[in-house]
Amino acid sequence: MFTVSHMIPIKEIDAGLTRSQIWQGLVLKAENPVPFLEAMTACSIVERGHNWLLRDFTLRGEEMQEQVEFEPEKRVVFTRTKSTAMGTILNEIVDLDEGLLGLQFAFNLDVEGLTPGTQEEADYADHMSKSYF
Repeated sequence: MFTVSHMIPIKEIDAGLTRSQIWQGLVLKAENPVPFLEAMTACSIVERGHNWLLRDFTLRGEEMQEQVEFEPEKRVVFTRTKSTAMGTILNEIVDLDEGLLGLQFAFNLDVEGLTPGTQEEADYADHMSKSYF
């Protein structure tokens, strides 16, 4: 299993965004990530409940599924339920110094066929990071 994390200060994107606007963007990305991720070619919501949804999607040609949980105005947690890369992905709004906000992206994944701690796993993590961040 590997972990990758990256934080982007909002001021690097747009200093005028509020927490609510950032949250709306994260929800939009969770419901329809295709416009945000080049490697994703399809996504459909299978089921929806209070503060969660289940989605099927195609990423790099692989059919996958994720349970998506919403913690309003804080974070979105994506838990893979069908994939060769099982684990969780976290998108979180974080408080920085001086009242600024940031977006924290973190991945904890165990990829089928990759031995933990190998260069092959590190290369996979690097490639994944570049396509998301």
